[in-house]
Amino acid sequence: MDLGIRGKVALVAASSRGLGRAVAEELAAEGVDLVLCARGEQALRETAAAIRRATSVRVLDVVADLAEPAGVAYLVGAALAEFGRVDILVTNAGGPPAGPFESHSADAWRAAVRENLESVLELTRAVLPGMKERRWGRIVNVTSIAVKQPVDNLILSNSVRAAVTGFARTLANEVAPFGVTVNNVMPGYTRTQRVEELAERNAALRGTTPETERAAWEGEIPMSRLGDPREFGAMVAFLASDRASYTTGASIPVDGGWIRSLL
Repeated sequence: MDLGIRGKVALVAASSRGLGRAVAEELAAEGVDLVLCARGEQALRETAAAIRRATSVRVLDVVADLAEPAGVAYLVGAALAEFGRVDILVTNAGGPPAGPFESHSADAWRAAVRENLESVLELTRAVLPGMKERRWGRIVNVTSIAVKQPVDNLILSNSVRAAVTGFARTLANEVAPFGVTVNNVMPGYTRTQRVEELAERNAALRGTTPETERAAWEGEIPMSRLGDPREFGAMVAFLASDRASYTTGASIPVDGGWIRSLL
Protein backbone atom coordinates (compact mmCIF):
# COMPACT_ATOMS: atom_id res chain seq x y z
CA MET A 1 0.00 0.00 0.00
CA ASP A 2 1.30 3.43 -0.95
CA LEU A 3 0.63 5.64 2.05
CA GLY A 4 0.88 8.80 -0.02
CA ILE A 5 3.49 10.57 2.09
CA ARG A 6 6.66 10.29 -0.01
CA GLY A 7 8.52 13.58 0.22
CA LYS A 8 6.85 14.67 3.46
CA VAL A 9 8.99 15.69 6.43
CA ALA A 10 8.58 13.95 9.79
CA LEU A 11 10.01 14.92 13.15
CA VAL A 12 10.25 11.84 15.37
CA ALA A 13 11.14 12.44 19.01
CA ALA A 14 13.29 10.02 21.04
CA SER A 15 14.13 8.14 17.87
CA SER A 16 17.58 6.67 18.49
CA ARG A 17 16.23 3.31 19.68
CA GLY A 18 13.14 1.34 20.61
CA LEU A 19 9.74 2.46 19.43
CA GLY A 20 10.96 5.82 18.16
CA ARG A 21 13.55 4.19 15.92
CA ALA A 22 10.97 1.70 14.63
CA VAL A 23 8.65 4.57 13.70
CA ALA A 24 11.46 6.41 11.93
CA GLU A 25 12.39 3.32 9.95
CA GLU A 26 8.81 2.72 8.82
CA LEU A 27 8.39 6.33 7.72
CA ALA A 28 11.71 6.23 5.87
CA ALA A 29 10.52 3.12 4.03
CA GLU A 30 7.60 5.25 2.79
CA GLY A 31 9.97 7.89 1.43
CA VAL A 32 9.54 10.40 4.26
CA ASP A 33 12.47 12.69 5.07
CA LEU A 34 13.33 12.59 8.76
CA VAL A 35 14.32 14.77 11.66
CA LEU A 36 15.55 12.51 14.44
CA CYS A 37 16.45 13.52 17.96
CA ALA A 38 17.62 12.04 21.24
CA ARG A 39 19.74 12.99 24.20
CA GLY A 40 22.34 10.27 23.59
CA GLU A 41 24.57 11.28 20.70
CA GLN A 42 26.22 7.96 19.84
CA ALA A 43 23.02 5.94 19.48
CA LEU A 44 21.37 8.78 17.55
CA ARG A 45 24.24 9.05 15.04
CA GLU A 46 24.26 5.28 14.56
CA THR A 47 20.51 5.17 13.92
CA ALA A 48 20.65 8.06 11.45
CA ALA A 49 23.52 6.45 9.58
CA ALA A 50 21.71 3.11 9.39
CA ILE A 51 18.58 4.72 7.95
CA ARG A 52 20.62 6.67 5.40
CA ARG A 53 22.31 3.45 4.26
CA ALA A 54 19.02 1.57 3.96
CA THR A 55 16.97 4.27 2.21
CA SER A 56 17.27 7.27 -0.06
CA VAL A 57 15.62 9.74 2.32
CA ARG A 58 17.29 12.76 3.88
CA VAL A 59 17.95 12.42 7.60
CA LEU A 60 18.77 15.23 9.99
CA ASP A 61 19.87 14.06 13.43
CA VAL A 62 19.82 16.55 16.29
CA VAL A 63 20.97 15.98 19.87
CA ALA A 64 18.40 17.70 22.09
CA ASP A 65 16.73 17.39 25.48
CA LEU A 66 13.01 17.86 24.84
CA ALA A 67 12.24 18.12 28.54
CA GLU A 68 13.53 21.70 28.24
CA PRO A 69 11.78 24.35 26.09
CA ALA A 70 15.17 25.45 24.80
CA GLY A 71 15.79 21.93 23.53
CA VAL A 72 12.49 21.93 21.64
CA ALA A 73 13.23 25.35 20.13
CA TYR A 74 16.69 24.21 19.04
CA LEU A 75 15.33 21.02 17.45
CA VAL A 76 12.46 22.64 15.57
CA GLY A 77 14.71 25.50 14.47
CA ALA A 78 17.17 23.00 12.99
CA ALA A 79 14.34 21.14 11.27
CA LEU A 80 12.95 24.29 9.67
CA ALA A 81 16.40 25.46 8.62
CA GLU A 82 17.05 22.13 6.88
CA PHE A 83 13.64 21.33 5.39
CA GLY A 84 11.52 24.47 5.71
CA ARG A 85 8.59 22.63 7.28
CA VAL A 86 7.43 19.74 9.47
CA ASP A 87 4.48 17.81 8.05
CA ILE A 88 4.39 14.93 10.52
CA LEU A 89 5.11 15.16 14.25
CA VAL A 90 5.58 12.01 16.31
CA THR A 91 5.92 12.84 20.00
CA ASN A 92 7.64 10.26 22.15
CA ALA A 93 9.56 10.10 25.39
CA GLY A 94 11.05 7.43 27.57
CA GLY A 95 8.70 6.21 30.26
CA PRO A 96 9.04 7.66 33.76
CA PRO A 97 10.49 5.49 36.52
CA ALA A 98 8.40 2.63 37.85
CA GLY A 99 7.30 2.41 41.48
CA PRO A 100 4.33 3.06 43.78
CA PHE A 101 3.14 6.56 44.67
CA GLU A 102 5.10 6.91 47.93
CA SER A 103 8.38 6.05 46.21
CA HIS A 104 8.27 9.14 43.99
CA SER A 105 9.27 12.61 45.19
CA ALA A 106 7.72 15.86 44.05
CA ASP A 107 10.78 16.31 41.83
CA ALA A 108 10.10 12.95 40.17
CA TRP A 109 6.54 14.05 39.39
CA ARG A 110 7.75 17.35 37.95
CA ALA A 111 10.32 15.55 35.80
CA ALA A 112 7.65 13.16 34.48
CA VAL A 113 5.41 16.09 33.57
CA ARG A 114 8.25 17.92 31.81
CA GLU A 115 9.39 14.89 29.84
CA ASN A 116 6.07 13.28 28.97
CA LEU A 117 3.54 16.12 28.86
CA GLU A 118 5.27 19.46 28.44
CA SER A 119 7.49 18.12 25.65
CA VAL A 120 4.32 17.19 23.73
CA LEU A 121 2.83 20.64 24.29
CA GLU A 122 5.97 22.49 23.21
CA LEU A 123 6.59 20.37 20.12
CA THR A 124 2.98 20.80 19.05
CA ARG A 125 3.07 24.52 19.71
CA ALA A 126 6.15 24.83 17.52
CA VAL A 127 4.95 22.93 14.43
CA LEU A 128 1.17 23.40 14.45
CA PRO A 129 1.03 26.91 12.90
CA GLY A 130 2.83 25.68 9.79
CA MET A 131 0.55 22.66 9.48
CA LYS A 132 -2.53 24.85 9.72
CA GLU A 133 -1.16 27.27 7.14
CA ARG A 134 -0.47 24.42 4.69
CA ARG A 135 -3.79 22.79 5.65
CA TRP A 136 -2.16 19.40 6.10
CA GLY A 137 -0.54 17.85 9.11
CA ARG A 138 -0.28 14.72 11.20
CA ILE A 139 0.40 14.65 14.94
CA VAL A 140 0.81 11.21 16.49
CA ASN A 141 1.56 10.86 20.18
CA VAL A 142 3.14 7.71 21.59
CA THR A 143 1.32 7.07 24.87
CA SER A 144 0.71 3.70 26.54
CA ILE A 145 -1.84 0.97 27.19
CA ALA A 146 -1.83 2.41 30.72
CA VAL A 147 -4.13 5.16 29.43
CA LYS A 148 -6.95 2.63 28.95
CA GLN A 149 -6.04 0.15 31.67
CA PRO A 150 -3.58 1.37 34.32
CA VAL A 151 -0.54 -0.80 34.83
CA ASP A 152 0.46 -1.68 38.38
CA ASN A 153 3.63 0.03 39.64
CA LEU A 154 3.55 2.68 36.88
CA ILE A 155 1.69 5.52 38.60
CA LEU A 156 3.77 8.24 36.94
CA SER A 157 3.16 6.92 33.44
CA ASN A 158 -0.50 6.14 34.14
CA SER A 159 -1.11 9.71 35.26
CA VAL A 160 0.93 11.81 32.85
CA ARG A 161 0.10 9.88 29.68
CA ALA A 162 -3.58 10.24 30.51
CA ALA A 163 -3.04 14.01 30.47
CA VAL A 164 -1.51 13.75 26.97
CA THR A 165 -4.59 11.85 25.84
CA GLY A 166 -6.93 14.55 27.11
CA PHE A 167 -4.88 17.23 25.41
CA ALA A 168 -4.77 15.37 22.11
CA ARG A 169 -8.46 14.55 22.05
CA THR A 170 -9.35 18.20 22.61
CA LEU A 171 -6.80 19.53 20.13
CA ALA A 172 -8.03 17.11 17.45
CA ASN A 173 -11.38 18.91 17.27
CA GLU A 174 -9.77 22.35 17.26
CA VAL A 175 -7.51 21.66 14.27
CA ALA A 176 -9.67 19.28 12.24
CA PRO A 177 -10.98 22.08 9.96
CA PHE A 178 -7.37 22.76 8.89
CA GLY A 179 -6.68 19.25 7.60
CA VAL A 180 -4.59 18.37 10.66
CA THR A 181 -5.22 15.09 12.46
CA VAL A 182 -4.18 14.29 16.04
CA ASN A 183 -4.06 10.70 17.25
CA ASN A 184 -2.44 8.61 19.96
CA VAL A 185 -0.95 5.14 19.65
CA MET A 186 -0.79 3.02 22.78
CA PRO A 187 2.04 0.47 22.78
CA GLY A 188 1.60 -2.66 24.83
CA TYR A 189 4.39 -4.87 26.08
CA THR A 190 6.93 -4.64 23.26
CA ARG A 191 10.49 -5.92 23.07
CA THR A 192 12.31 -2.68 23.85
CA GLN A 193 14.96 -1.69 26.36
CA ARG A 194 12.26 0.06 28.40
CA VAL A 195 10.33 -3.18 28.85
CA GLU A 196 13.51 -5.07 29.72
CA GLU A 197 14.24 -2.47 32.41
CA LEU A 198 10.68 -2.76 33.73
CA ALA A 199 11.03 -6.54 33.93
CA GLU A 200 14.23 -6.14 35.92
CA ARG A 201 12.65 -3.57 38.26
CA ASN A 202 9.58 -5.72 38.89
CA ALA A 203 11.74 -8.78 39.46
CA ALA A 204 13.78 -6.92 42.08
CA LEU A 205 10.61 -5.75 43.86
CA ARG A 206 8.95 -9.17 43.83
CA GLY A 207 11.94 -11.41 44.32
CA THR A 208 11.52 -13.10 40.95
CA THR A 209 13.49 -13.00 37.71
CA PRO A 210 13.10 -10.87 34.57
CA GLU A 211 12.25 -14.06 32.67
CA THR A 212 9.42 -14.76 35.10
CA GLU A 213 8.09 -11.22 34.70
CA ARG A 214 8.15 -11.41 30.91
CA ALA A 215 6.40 -14.77 31.01
CA ALA A 216 3.69 -13.28 33.24
CA TRP A 217 3.06 -10.50 30.71
CA GLU A 218 2.91 -12.99 27.87
CA GLY A 219 0.34 -14.93 29.85
CA GLU A 220 -1.88 -11.82 29.98
CA ILE A 221 -1.66 -11.16 26.23
CA PRO A 222 -4.10 -13.07 24.02
CA MET A 223 -1.40 -13.39 21.34
CA SER A 224 0.89 -14.93 24.00
CA ARG A 225 3.94 -12.89 22.99
CA LEU A 226 5.50 -9.48 23.32
CA GLY A 227 5.17 -7.12 20.38
CA ASP A 228 7.85 -6.33 17.85
CA PRO A 229 8.75 -2.61 17.51
CA ARG A 230 8.12 -2.80 13.75
CA GLU A 231 4.48 -3.72 14.39
CA PHE A 232 4.10 -0.53 16.37
CA GLY A 233 5.96 1.56 13.80
CA ALA A 234 3.62 0.37 11.05
CA MET A 235 0.57 1.68 12.92
CA VAL A 236 2.14 5.08 13.46
CA ALA A 237 3.14 5.28 9.79
CA PHE A 238 -0.45 4.58 8.75
CA LEU A 239 -1.85 7.30 11.04
CA ALA A 240 0.76 9.69 9.65
CA SER A 241 -0.34 8.94 6.11
CA ASP A 242 -2.71 10.37 3.57
CA ARG A 243 -4.77 7.16 3.86
CA ALA A 244 -5.68 8.06 7.46
CA SER A 245 -7.10 11.48 6.59
CA TYR A 246 -10.49 10.78 8.23
CA THR A 247 -9.13 9.41 11.51
CA THR A 248 -8.56 11.91 14.30
CA GLY A 249 -8.93 12.06 18.07
CA ALA A 250 -8.35 8.31 18.34
CA SER A 251 -6.26 6.30 20.78
CA ILE A 252 -5.30 3.04 19.10
CA PRO A 253 -3.71 0.12 20.97
CA VAL A 254 -0.94 -2.03 19.53
CA ASP A 255 -0.94 -4.56 22.32
CA GLY A 256 -1.81 -8.05 21.10
CA GLY A 257 -5.23 -7.74 22.74
CA TRP A 258 -3.99 -6.94 26.26
CA ILE A 259 -6.55 -4.19 26.92
CA ARG A 260 -9.84 -5.77 27.95
CA SER A 261 -12.10 -2.70 27.80
CA LEU A 262 -14.79 -2.26 25.13
CA LEU A 263 -13.89 1.39 24.42
